[in-house]
Amino acid sequence: TPTPTSASPSPSPTPSHTASPTPSPTTASPTPRTTPAVAPVLRRGDTGPQVTELQQRLRRLNLYGDQIDGVFSRPVEDAVRTYQLARGITGDLPGEYGAATRKSLEAETTRP
Repeated sequence: TPTPTSASPSPSPTPSHTASPTPSPTTASPTPRTTPAVAPVLRRGDTGPQVTELQQRLRRLNLYGDQIDGVFSRPVEDAVRTYQLARGITGDLPGEYGAATRKSLEAETTRP
């Protein structure tokens, strides 16, 4: 007679343990800073409200006597150059209203 064999279940594979990632400490993301818009360099031929403000500031210092019309004309260029020479401003091209001239003029004239 045949001997019965015990059918033992085959061992199940050992469950593999997947390591879950350790949560890293959260750090607040840096607050995005809004960089102030850099004012454009104004030069002869430019037009607009920034030129109007420039004309008004130059007029307050009696450097510009022409029309306040928002047009960077030859008289505006001459007034800017005169202002730069009188204040020893060398950071901008002569007659151009750049960052160095703007900073000085805006500090000297609190309002247009």
